[in-house]
Amino acid sequence: MGMTISEKILAAHAGVDKVVPGEIINAKLDIVLSNDVTAPVAIKEFEKLEIEKVFDKEKVALVPDHFTPNKDIASAEQCKTVREFARKHEIKHYWDTGRVGIEHCLLPEQGVVLPGDLIIGADSHTCTYGALGAFATGVGSTDCAAGMATGEAWFRVPETLKFVFHGTKFQPYVGGKDLILYIIGKIGVDGARYKAMEFAGNGIKALSMDNRLTMCNMAIEAGGKAGIIEPDEITLEYVKARAKRDYKVYHSDPDAVYEKVYEFNTEDIPLQIAFPHLPENTKSVDKARGIKIDQVVIGSCTNGRLEDLEITAKILKGKKIHPDIRCLIFPGTQDILLEAMSRGWIQTMIEAGAAVSTPTCGPCLGGHMGILAKGERALSTTNRNFVGRMGHPESEVYLCNPAVAAASAICGKIVHPREVVDNG
Repeated sequence: MGMTISEKILAAHAGVDKVVPGEIINAKLDIVLSNDVTAPVAIKEFEKLEIEKVFDKEKVALVPDHFTPNKDIASAEQCKTVREFARKHEIKHYWDTGRVGIEHCLLPEQGVVLPGDLIIGADSHTCTYGALGAFATGVGSTDCAAGMATGEAWFRVPETLKFVFHGTKFQPYVGGKDLILYIIGKIGVDGARYKAMEFAGNGIKALSMDNRLTMCNMAIEAGGKAGIIEPDEITLEYVKARAKRDYKVYHSDPDAVYEKVYEFNTEDIPLQIAFPHLPENTKSVDKARGIKIDQVVIGSCTNGRLEDLEITAKILKGKKIHPDIRCLIFPGTQDILLEAMSRGWIQTMIEAGAAVSTPTCGPCLGGHMGILAKGERALSTTNRNFVGRMGHPESEVYLCNPAVAAASAICGKIVHPREVVDNG
């Protein structure tokens, strides 16, 4: 009986030939990640162990991105704790304000995470790195501390759900965000609870790395332990210029056993909108047409990559954001911001009336730089729309892709991009 890609990675890192779902293993880690919200707790737990050094200063990543640039004294103190720990332990993968990016955009871009890796992160969207063919999952701060100390973690080997997308033709403006929202709408926010979600088929192979990263990013919104895509030529081209260490490519065996296989046709999937207050409340954008909004957010670890900014700029080009709308744009990293500037996209956004920020997670979690007031409604390319996610508990968040967000910012209400582009 064969193994899935997830099982193969876990087996290799546990030093065994085979693992099966339900088995408890102890495995060696390639990267242990934390940020300015979770790292201070992990550091406190680490220091209780009275260990002099982290297990490997090149395998720990600390990314202060949630409340940075520091929004208040408390966040400044958190970042100071992380900064001092990074200096003390000579952490290689640490970035401060002015160089830092949103962690799940930054680590793939910088070649810190690679195919075949086993990665834990004290952030639920660590599953993003599965787009590279790695097994990556979020953990609590205590497990993160143990990982920094020992370089190991325990796992229950998850069952795998396979999602096969047939076809390579997509409806206009449909991308990875729509595919993952469509899945979540079908199986629910707990439909993949503690399962590995393997995305496959010609439809996935037709996606760019940016879109694949978006899909794996939101595996956790279905309750997934991990989201993962087998590496192919697109993956290897992406990592070739970034990798600074060896990596190994794994593929699922033809006779691998899956708990369940879901099959979809790409042509059948329309642009998606997730209504409040769960990512599973998905409908086609046409069913959301005309809903008035107050704020649009484009960016985050879900949709802050270069292609997301490209489609945003194309739709905003020569147009103005509706006077009733606050449009906030957050590039994922400084490199992405610089590239967008060089291509003229940032100027296009500013001329259209958008506020463009340095990379930060701020508005996504209702932290800063985009808080909603009572009764306000946001359309966002972020990943969660829980009650109070972006501010007041009586505000609302709708989720979509960047094309829908940009077009809706122009119209002041939710629209299909064709209403802006075709009538522009």
